[in-house]
Amino acid sequence: MPQPTAATAAPAAPLAPRHLGTVNWLGLWTLYQKEVRRFLKVTGQTVIGPLIMALLFLAIFAVALGSRRGEVEGVPYVVFLAPGLIIMSIAQNAFANASSSLLIAKTQGTIVDLLMAPLRPVELVVAFILSAVTRGLLVGLVIGAAMAPFVPMALVNPGLILFHALAAATLLGLMGMLVGLWAERMDNLAAASNFAIAPLTFLSGTFYAITDLPDSLQGVLLANPFFHMIDGFRQGFIGQGASEPLFGVAVMLGANIAVFWLCHRAVARGWRLKP
Repeated sequence: MPQPTAATAAPAAPLAPRHLGTVNWLGLWTLYQKEVRRFLKVTGQTVIGPLIMALLFLAIFAVALGSRRGEVEGVPYVVFLAPGLIIMSIAQNAFANASSSLLIAKTQGTIVDLLMAPLRPVELVVAFILSAVTRGLLVGLVIGAAMAPFVPMALVNPGLILFHALAAATLLGLMGMLVGLWAERMDNLAAASNFAIAPLTFLSGTFYAITDLPDSLQGVLLANPFFHMIDGFRQGFIGQGASEPLFGVAVMLGANIAVFWLCHRAVARGWRLKP
């Protein structure tokens, strides 16, 4: 009896579709890994650069003001300054990671790969934010470890430190996504960073106490999430601050929820994503 040939053999059964479930964990994890590997390939720019900048700020302000400033909120000025520099670096690098990644994907045309992937808008947002948080926390840990031999920093409230580090990195990552969606060129991104993010982080209590300001400006700062992330993070190290810890936690949670909603809506509608 003749044997069936390749031409007469029965066709192979089609592959069964993969069931992704309620959450596409594999796609989310893959995108997260891709984003983390992207910034780890240029650690000189994404980690070492912020470390050198923070150490330069610490050295300059310690030499220029350390002996003259005296104590601030009951601690030496360098002890007051160091946590502010750490949280400032966490926030700025989380913003830079999310914003630059989206803008590069748009300008290079690889954003199409993300839009075609079986990822829901919330999964796209979460993956980008987790990678931004990872970069922010990595930079913060490296800077904290480098400052430790020179600045006596005690972990008075580790829970408050961890919360505000995560909340600040998440908030700035979300803001970075919004700017990355809005921007069309690198100069748009630079403008947002130089004229909005940098001034907000510099002028929200990184280098000074709120009591140094007039009463009218103190009221403005108390409504500013950037101030609360800096003040709350610093409270975790020195044990005191200008605002109540629970109020700062509430402000940061509210800001994160509001900006997450905006970011999710923008991605879901394809705002400045779809050609």
